[in-house]
Amino acid sequence: MTRQMSRYGIRAASVALLVAGTITGVYVGQNRQDQEELSQAASITNLDMAESYAADMQLLKQRQNEHAAARSWQRQAEGQAATRAATEAKAAASKAKKIETQVIAAKKADEARKKAIENGGPVPYDGPIPSSCSEYSGSRAIGCTLTLSAGFGLDQFPCLEKLWTKESGWNYKAANPSGAYGIPQALPGSKMASAGSDWKTSPATQIKWGLGYVKGRYSTPCGAWSYFQAHNNY
Repeated sequence: MTRQMSRYGIRAASVALLVAGTITGVYVGQNRQDQEELSQAASITNLDMAESYAADMQLLKQRQNEHAAARSWQRQAEGQAATRAATEAKAAASKAKKIETQVIAAKKADEARKKAIENGGPVPYDGPIPSSCSEYSGSRAIGCTLTLSAGFGLDQFPCLEKLWTKESGWNYKAANPSGAYGIPQALPGSKMASAGSDWKTSPATQIKWGLGYVKGRYSTPCGAWSYFQAHNNY
């Protein structure tokens, strides 16, 4: 009886141990599956985070490139604006200097005219004398220059030079009893006021008036000289 019960006890203990092992195996298997699922979930989460980080970094790099390009464009625009401003300032300064030079020259010429009128001397000619007239001097050089300015050819000036040499000797103060006056011997001399108020002392003003008179009556200086040779006046 006792031996039989002992066998039953051993068998029951074996069954209990087997059941416990089975339960433990099931638990361990379930725990392993749970861990694998957690690991997979963690891997997916890590992958999502990595992709999100990579996307954020790419966007950040793109923004940085855009900002760098904007700064570069701004520096280029500022440089171009500075260069343009410097060029405009230089041009404005050059223009101002030119105007200042012209104003000073005009003022000096005006002062010279006033002084010449006060002293009874000739008003100086402030224009350039071309090289084609360099063989002449004084009032004749002015006459050659103004002959070209009036539209006549250089070949016309020798005729004018001879004509007014006969009339006045190119003396801007030449006068005769009839009332003729100046280089072209305008009669009366006050006619030359139409060419300038300084007609009494300015060879240039007298010559301009004389050339207008010659052109209107004889067409050319050589035409006037031909008439003078035939009539001893013009």
